[in-house]
Amino acid sequence: MERDSSKSDENEKEEEFSDISLRPLDLSDVDDFMVWATDDRVSRFCRWNTYTSKEDAVNYIKNTVIPHPWFKAICIKNRPIGAISVIPNSGEDSCRGEIGYLVASKYWGQGIATKAVKMVASTIFSEWPNLERLEALVDVENPGSQRVLEKAGFQKEGVLRKYCIQKGSTRDMVVLSLLSTDPKL
Repeated sequence: MERDSSKSDENEKEEEFSDISLRPLDLSDVDDFMVWATDDRVSRFCRWNTYTSKEDAVNYIKNTVIPHPWFKAICIKNRPIGAISVIPNSGEDSCRGEIGYLVASKYWGQGIATKAVKMVASTIFSEWPNLERLEALVDVENPGSQRVLEKAGFQKEGVLRKYCIQKGSTRDMVVLSLLSTDPKL
C-alpha cells in the first residue's frame, strides 16, 4: 500500500504552524532576522531598505527593537520567522496605535500573519487600557496584507491618497482599523 505523501506533508505543515508564538526579538535572533530583512520581496512595502549587513541588523535590533514599547518576533517553534509591532500614539492621540508586521516570504499565504495579528488584537487592548483603536496603513499595491487584516477582523475605512513618501515615491495607503469594542473573531 502506497503512502499518500501530500496528505502527510499537509499534516506536518499544520502541526508546524500550530506552534506560532510571539516573543521579544533579541540580539541572538540576528541570523533569523537577516532571512527576511535581506529579502527585497519582504522589504518592498516597508519604510526601511533591505538590509545588506549583519552589523546594521545588530544595531537596528539593539537601538530600535529592544527599546521599542511593543515589538515581538513571530515565531514557529520559538524560532523567529517575522515580526509584529504596535506603535502607541501620545497626547490627544493616545487612544490609538498602529500595528505593523512582516513574515519571511517562505511563509506567505499560510495564515501565519493573520494568526499573529489576531494574537495581538486579543491582548493589546487589555495591555494598554487607554487604547481604543488599533489601525494599520497598508500600501494600495499590497492586497495580501489587506486580506491579513480583514481576516483578523479589521475594517477597511478608505484610501489615504498621496499619504506618505516611501523609498522616494509618494504612496496611497489603505487605512484599516480594529476598535476595542469590535466583536472578537
